Amino acid sequence: MNKQLPYWLAAIHLPSIGPRKILHWLNYFSTPFELLNASTDALQAVGISQQNITLLKQPNWKEVEKALRWAETSHHHLIAFDDVDYPARLKEISDPPLLLYVQGNKSALADAQLAIVGSRNATPYGLLNAENFAKAFVEAGLVVTSGLALGIDGAAHKGALQANGITLGIAGTGLNHIYPKSHKSLVDRILAQNGTVISEFPLPVSPQAMNFPRRNRIIAGLSLGVLVVESALKSGSLITARHAIEYDREVFAVPGSIHQSLARGCHYLIRQGAKLVETVADVLEEFPNYKAKPARVLDQSKESTPVLSPDCSQVFDQIGYEITAIDMIILRSGLTVTEVSSILLTLELYGLIQSVAGGYIRIHELPR
Repeated sequence: MNKQLPYWLAAIHLPSIGPRKILHWLNYFSTPFELLNASTDALQAVGISQQNITLLKQPNWKEVEKALRWAETSHHHLIAFDDVDYPARLKEISDPPLLLYVQGNKSALADAQLAIVGSRNATPYGLLNAENFAKAFVEAGLVVTSGLALGIDGAAHKGALQANGITLGIAGTGLNHIYPKSHKSLVDRILAQNGTVISEFPLPVSPQAMNFPRRNRIIAGLSLGVLVVESALKSGSLITARHAIEYDREVFAVPGSIHQSLARGCHYLIRQGAKLVETVADVLEEFPNYKAKPARVLDQSKESTPVLSPDCSQVFDQIGYEITAIDMIILRSGLTVTEVSSILLTLELYGLIQSVAGGYIRIHELPR
């Protein structure tokens, strides 16, 4: 065990003192042990306030012991900033975590990763894109990293798992909590499939809104690049993208309809210089060492492409990636209600459209 580990744990349990401040103090005191055992005069001499000195003199050793016991369980790991297993890419960022709680395959932290993030309230089209991009990244030899949230994050993790790949889930809670609770089975699958769940937060930390933006910097820091699939203008996904830009990572965005609010965040990123992504190849060409079968999972094979009758094609052409009401489809197609209803069912069975609240959306294209 890293001899400094108990003192790193003591440092992260200091209330109201973040990692940036601790790392700054360690410029004067070379180890957490020296920092926590320094005299009051020595601490004052480097500008530490009396309030913080009081906190440094009262570490929560009870929580430290709990964390050390947790790490004795199989597949539980505590990786401190000075540990050889601490991810090199994460150490490069301006505000790295002091310590990582890791459950599962810790070696995956060092693998080449691409992050997929986006809205919790994603459209079916967005969820499908996240799954398919994740599958393709796995096939290209990459690990898929995301934030375990509902919507795009969950779809990205699931896509990686469906392709028998490894995925990393970065939690915004302590690992004693799964958030959202509905993702317990997803976490179980990630761990069963040689993946990893990670947090910088002490084990008992429950879901708190202020912690999720902090989680996002880890997603960006671990990854070669970040793909934003769907995002509103004010969202955690844009926070992740901003971190990626700050850390000199690649940023990619999937465009959408100008009428779709969840496309606006992606369009904003593209205007700011993010790479517009239409295919997996658009992402993988930025990482030539990981180009392998880049576009297969996003394209329907010719053998499985359905042949549509003229009426089916006419109805399909009326449905876009934004929600199209059935009344509008009937009006545009010029067909009867009965004919349109039958054709819509056929198109759903082919996997080309999907029924949603308010109408239908397109989820695949046909080769022209």
